[in-house]
Amino acid sequence: MKAIVRETYGPPAVLHLEEVPLPTVGDGDVLVRVKAASANAGDWHLLRGTPLPFRLVAGLRKPKFKIIGTDIAGCVEAVGPRVTQFRPGDQVFGELSRCGFGAYAEFAVAPEKALALKPANLSFEEAAAIPTAGCTALQGLRKGRIERVRRVLINGASGGVGTFAVQIAKTFDVEVTAVCSTRNVNTVRSIGADHVLDYTTKDFAAIGQRYDLIMAINGDRSIWDYKRALTADGTYVMTGGSNRQLTDALLFGPLLSIGRQKLGNVLVKPSQADLLILKVLCEAGKIRPTIDQRFQLGEVAAAVRYVEDGCARGKVVITV
Repeated sequence: MKAIVRETYGPPAVLHLEEVPLPTVGDGDVLVRVKAASANAGDWHLLRGTPLPFRLVAGLRKPKFKIIGTDIAGCVEAVGPRVTQFRPGDQVFGELSRCGFGAYAEFAVAPEKALALKPANLSFEEAAAIPTAGCTALQGLRKGRIERVRRVLINGASGGVGTFAVQIAKTFDVEVTAVCSTRNVNTVRSIGADHVLDYTTKDFAAIGQRYDLIMAINGDRSIWDYKRALTADGTYVMTGGSNRQLTDALLFGPLLSIGRQKLGNVLVKPSQADLLILKVLCEAGKIRPTIDQRFQLGEVAAAVRYVEDGCARGKVVITV
């Protein structure tokens, strides 16, 4: 089969197309003929081996995973003897970060719990855009107790995770304020945001508004800015952004959460149950992936570079 491989850590240029053997199918595994994949920020971290502690899992000097990529959608080609949920011909989507990655290839193998039946009303490209970004948005909002709040601020609302977060939040009938750049204002407004703040002209921390839940997906803001913008019992959840945002959430979040406010990050976990929730929301017409760019399998390096440069408006997908 054809796959995008790398032998060393480095920039997207280390990726190249190569013929490799089909992956081995274990007793509880599903072999998927990949129709589409999608690029995520985690791809370029995995590609470059950053931050450095990540290499304790991914390989110290040499990457353990030659084929990267987490999100897939495709057709079941074969199943192991202990698989009960799927059969050949089923259309599925899923997330491979806990089972060796490997999305950027013509075939991928995964345990059945990493997959779910594809939303019937979506294309393979749209379905491949969901797993990592959709689950991150869903789990972040869940940690922020979305079911209890009235006002939500989403910083970084125009990216892959952000576009899902806006739409999922609106299913709870809350008032959503989205923060993005000038070029993305119309996109974010079109997916349901009640208010849109262009961060080049307005500072959410300086306008005096308070929010019950703030979700930080992109950006480089101090945790003190987020704290000032929270209500007295509000929650701040960091899922991405600069190293400063991550460090603040890890170091200061627990200290600032002693009172009624809660500030911290969410460690996203692959979840078949959450894939099924997202499938239901898609089939009900309540959420839909926002796709910015489409690339071919041989163009994965360009797709990852595009995501790393911070240019993506919504999701970037790869047609296999």
